[in-house]
Amino acid sequence: MGTTQLESVPEPKYWHLKTVLTEALDSEFSVGEILPNERDLAARFGVARATLRQALEQLELEGRLQRRRGVGTTVAPPRVGVAVGTEQHAWPGAPGDAWQAVDCTMAAPPAAVADALEADRDEPVHTVRRTRMTHGQPVAAELLYIPESSVPELSAIDAPAGPARVRALLRELQRMELEGQDSAVELGSARADDAKELDRLPGAPVLVVTTRYFAEGRTAVLSVATYRADTCRLTFGDSGGVEIHQDPQRRAS
Repeated sequence: MGTTQLESVPEPKYWHLKTVLTEALDSEFSVGEILPNERDLAARFGVARATLRQALEQLELEGRLQRRRGVGTTVAPPRVGVAVGTEQHAWPGAPGDAWQAVDCTMAAPPAAVADALEADRDEPVHTVRRTRMTHGQPVAAELLYIPESSVPELSAIDAPAGPARVRALLRELQRMELEGQDSAVELGSARADDAKELDRLPGAPVLVVTTRYFAEGRTAVLSVATYRADTCRLTFGDSGGVEIHQDPQRRAS
């Protein structure tokens, strides 16, 4: 049988190096151990530093390595399972919600978010920031976009700024009947603000989960949650279909 064109394409050098590095990680290094610097690693394996960086980036994407600020590249622990869907639909802030409130501002959302909410692009919405911790480490940062029409009585609530304001807003949200929700997940790169909050370097691989919550025949809330791709393995319950997108430019944030 002849060789197909695909089979005849040589394996990229960085991909072969990734395999060699994986074997070294399994046999020579332990979780949390700091790898030698790029110059020493490139010399050890006889490759250019550009090839080495490609291999390291792939291993980081696969969750085998972590790049930490002020520390360097370390061997990553096994990924933790993080549930992002449940069998029952629920508003953010409902009992059992694993997110922690950070703050709340009022501002015009990004254009893609305004379009998803069917709102004017210059119309301010409540923008809630929350974080999620697992085993004592930050694994996700979330932005909730909530139009004023979804919490019409909020102005009558005397709540200070910060987490208390967030909790008051989410309590008010529970007054509406949730009609359904859907989620989409895509691969992206950490922006500066997300990277800082997640203890990552800007541009590090992340998983972005966008969830729309429906009430009164419209999108009442939009959630954009950024998960660390190096430590998280997302699991979805029976919360509806999960769309898989390959284009990170479709991120609504």
